[in-house]
Amino acid sequence: MVCFLFFIGMNDIDKILLKIDNIIWGPGMLVFLIGTGIYMTIIVRFKTWRMLFPSIKHSFGNNARKSQNISSFAALTTTLGATIGTGNIVGVGTALALGGPGALVWMWISALFGMTTKFSECMLAVKYREVSENGDFTGGPMYTLKNGLGKKTGCDKIGKLLGGSFAISTIIASFGIGNMTQSSSIAYVLKGSFDIPVFITGLVIATLTMTIILGGIKNISRVSAYIVPLMALIYIISGLMVIACNISYLPGGIKMIFAGAFSVKSVTGGICGGVTVSVFDSMRYGVSRGCFSNEAGMGSGAITAAAADSEDYVLQGYINMTAVFWDTIVLCTITGLMIVCSGVYESSCLTNDGTGQVISGVGLAILAYEKVFGKAGGLFVGISIILFAFTTIIGWEYQGEMALGYIIRNKNGIFLYRKAFVISVFIGAVMTVNAVWRFSDIANGLMIIPNLISIIVLKDVVAEAVKEKQD
Repeated sequence: MVCFLFFIGMNDIDKILLKIDNIIWGPGMLVFLIGTGIYMTIIVRFKTWRMLFPSIKHSFGNNARKSQNISSFAALTTTLGATIGTGNIVGVGTALALGGPGALVWMWISALFGMTTKFSECMLAVKYREVSENGDFTGGPMYTLKNGLGKKTGCDKIGKLLGGSFAISTIIASFGIGNMTQSSSIAYVLKGSFDIPVFITGLVIATLTMTIILGGIKNISRVSAYIVPLMALIYIISGLMVIACNISYLPGGIKMIFAGAFSVKSVTGGICGGVTVSVFDSMRYGVSRGCFSNEAGMGSGAITAAAADSEDYVLQGYINMTAVFWDTIVLCTITGLMIVCSGVYESSCLTNDGTGQVISGVGLAILAYEKVFGKAGGLFVGISIILFAFTTIIGWEYQGEMALGYIIRNKNGIFLYRKAFVISVFIGAVMTVNAVWRFSDIANGLMIIPNLISIIVLKDVVAEAVKEKQD
């Protein structure tokens, strides 16, 4: 009876979350998110696009690595550690399953203009950051709203109010996108591949998280600087190998992707034709999963960027903007092309165990790898998800902690946050996937609104800084 009531309660929660998710991620949010990126790209005269590859080159240079504290490169890899996560594998698979192949195009579009959004929020975060009592830099959209927007509008109360709103939203999001979705994916992989109980997985991940976060941002950045580039490189090489082995299907796959993205009529899509999707479905899931993956417009990466030991806020903005390129244009594209070109998207109607359940999310990526590498391919995907997800967890803990530090200046409060964060890692591992993902979507939207407001209000500051840097 208790179990029955529990599941009834979970179903009710899932329905409520679904309704809220549909409201937040309606047409208005999509227009607001992409529209801001387009608007800011025009404002800076497409400078961010032209600076993409020079910024990539600079981010790997010696100057970007030099620092006794947090270097520009370390800030970038920590940002990537927080963004490169389940969204690059599970999120892409989910977007294709629910929004059809066309969702990948909308992920590209959101990323293309999202680079300017990411640049703006990171640049402003460095410009308006503060120095903490222990001498470390602390910043993010909450400080941009307080120190930048407040002065711009002549109303400090509005800036502080919106800053507080963003901080609270970030704290909430840190338990969703940065925590429970990640531990849920890790638990799913270990349960499916090695039959490890989710209870055990939750305990282990929680313990490891607690061990690392005690060292603060310096410890987190050191871990990210080594793990993130290596795991991204391995995933890129292996993904290209899968695509190369299915190269004959690439033209047809690309055609299907673009046809699905701009189809005016609703078409049969999804796994085995089981989902009817429209252009809005492709747009919604492409943009929302793209945002979930690269976090452009959310402002989370700006918190990490503000910790960089760099006085050149424009340059740091350019460096951190490359995170969107690596995350979505490269990694998400590789995952999407693997799924579409391998044939598993259309042909795989059953799970590997023959239960008859529809495959989606991570299952699609695993099948794409297994077609080339056999069972070893599935194991590789599992390991990739574990590493991606874990770096996301530790990166987001820092971001949530900094957001809490904006609201309260109390060490006991920070300690309680860390304790709650570690506990939520365990909860995410044993919670239903649908509820976790919907909770994350809601949290994302709550962060986006105040962050985009600050970018739009401070657009002149961004434009002038870019022009001065160019001159």
